Order: sequence, then C-alpha cells, then structure tokens
Amino acid sequence: VKEAEIIMVHLCPVTKSVIEAAPKLKYILCNRGGVENIDVKSARERGVTALNNPAHNANACAEFVIGQILCETRNIARSCMALKSGRWREKFPNSEEIVELKDMTIGVVGFGNIGELVCEKLSCLGCKVLISTPSRHNRENPRINWEKTDFVPFDTLLERSDVVTCHVRGSVDNVLFGKREFDLMKPSAYFINTSRSCYVDMNALYEALCGDEIRGAAIDVFDAEPLGPSYPFLELDNVTLTNHRAGDTINAYADSPEMMFTALASWLSNGKEPKFIVR
Repeated sequence: VKEAEIIMVHLCPVTKSVIEAAPKLKYILCNRGGVENIDVKSARERGVTALNNPAHNANACAEFVIGQILCETRNIARSCMALKSGRWREKFPNSEEIVELKDMTIGVVGFGNIGELVCEKLSCLGCKVLISTPSRHNRENPRINWEKTDFVPFDTLLERSDVVTCHVRGSVDNVLFGKREFDLMKPSAYFINTSRSCYVDMNALYEALCGDEIRGAAIDVFDAEPLGPSYPFLELDNVTLTNHRAGDTINAYADSPEMMFTALASWLSNGKEPKFIVR
C-alpha cells in the first residue's frame, strides 16, 4: 500500500498500521454499510477520507421484502413445508381473507436507500403505499406512482396499512415497534422486518401474533443468531422466518465497487460531497 492513494475493501481490516504504511493515502472506500473494519480515528487524524456504502445491498433487500410479503400473505412457505411433510394443506391462518397486493395498502417505515426501492417495486404491483419518515419528504423519484403514494404520520400508517415493513436506521436503543404499535395495527395486518431486530420488541410481537392482534409476520433478523431450537417463534403458524438472507446476492457484492468509484468520481468532478462520508 506504500504508493496507494485509494484503498478499497469490503471486510478486510484497514488498521492504524495499514494507514501509517500508506503515506500517499487520501481515500478509504468501504464496500459495505458498517465500518467496523476501518480505524476511522486513525484515518481522521491523517486527513484520510473514509466512504462507506449502505446502499450496496439495497436492491437485494428491497426485492427480498417483496418476496417476504408474498410469502407470508400467500402462504408460500407454509404450503411448501406441508407438502414436504406429506400433507396437502388447504387451511391457513388467513384462508378467509387472502387479498392480492394490488388491493392492499402497504406501509413503508423509513424512506432511505431500501425504503425508497421498496416503494418503487410496490408501485409496479399497483399497491397503495403509505410512507412514514423523519427525513424530508422527497417526491422526486419518477419511478414511484405518487398518485397512489403518500407521506403520513407514523400512527396513521400503522392504523391504515395492511402490511407494515420496517426500513429505518437509528439508535440501537430506539424500539419503534412495541405493544402500543402492534395494538394500533389492524387485526388483519402483517408485519415485515428486514432492518434490525433492536427496533422491535420481539416479546410484544410474539404476543401480538399469539393473540391474533395482527394476522402474521415475516422476520429476517433476530436478537441472537443463529436461533436456538426452543426459539418461541418456531412454534407459530402465522410467521415466516428467514436466517438473515435479505442482502445476500452476488449483485450486492459485485455492484458496490462501481457504486463507490462513481460516487468518488462525482465528488471530485463537481464538488458535491458523497452522502456517506464517515465522520
């Protein structure tokens, strides 16, 4: 790295000793959202700029969310499991009220990289979409059908949505979905989480599912991974569980370097600072 002006990594550590060994270093490009593998303090002290890429797997996660919604509302995983166990199953928790997505209202909590892509894909399916976000209301994306999409307060979203999907980034101590929030949701509603488990009171979600306070859920992230054999959600029939698979595509890894270099080149050519500079 002695002659390097730019170091690009994914999981490879960029330690203080690596930074000190690269006297010409100007930029560290990290092809992932987290920067735990980067000694940001040492980089800052050397005047080296570190950029990360939270959007690297955004499309993968957005596609996965659409799959989760369909899987849970249309009983895809339950039907598969029944067939593999020798049963031709006709009755499911939602058998009397299976609704097509085109007639559903989907609530998207958070309008960042993933949330916005989820809204794009839902627009193609004809859904009514409600968005709750603490950030500026941005209606600039032409791929979203704004005639069927609106920004609403969080509680309004919970009360009106047939499906609520979480796409927030915030404090790990900030529980956004607890007993109060599940009580506000329709008894026929579904809850989707591919964000972080720390935003959800999992005990409250379990009680809501057991008590038919909401219809079902699809969960990809958990407080402790992997799950133990006695994990209580494994006993529930109205939940689809996946083992942290949302961002797991070849594209999420292959596309990130181009995204990073494009962002850096744009910054150097027009002076517009990239969104994800590590401060």
